[in-house]
Amino acid sequence: MQSGKFVALRRGYTLIELIIVMAIISILVSIAVPLYQKSLLRTKESLLKNNLFTLRTVIDEYTFDKQKAPQTLQDLVSEGYLRAVPVDPITGSEQTWRLIMEDAVSSVNQTEPGIFDVRSGSDQKSLEGTPYSEW
Repeated sequence: MQSGKFVALRRGYTLIELIIVMAIISILVSIAVPLYQKSLLRTKESLLKNNLFTLRTVIDEYTFDKQKAPQTLQDLVSEGYLRAVPVDPITGSEQTWRLIMEDAVSSVNQTEPGIFDVRSGSDQKSLEGTPYSEW
């Protein structure tokens, strides 16, 4: 009879069992969080490549159609080549694009040199080690 009383009193978990469970959970979280952050960065890099490709293509189309390069990215929107200036996913703003302007000598319209290329305005480095501003 005494053993039945003893079993009835023991309910719940011991402190050591709770510590072990918490340790396992913290190890799993410490592995999962960096992987999640890396996957987010890969997604941003992929989006940046896509946005740069789109901007460069639209700049070329505008330059070919108008026989002059756009002066600002907003020109691409106002002329209907883009719905809106895309956001730089690394900086989180559409205002931080770094514009590469044409040389007046090599420009299509030498009186109005415009945008030749566009780059990210971020000073960070990619997962491969190259700066985003060089993409």
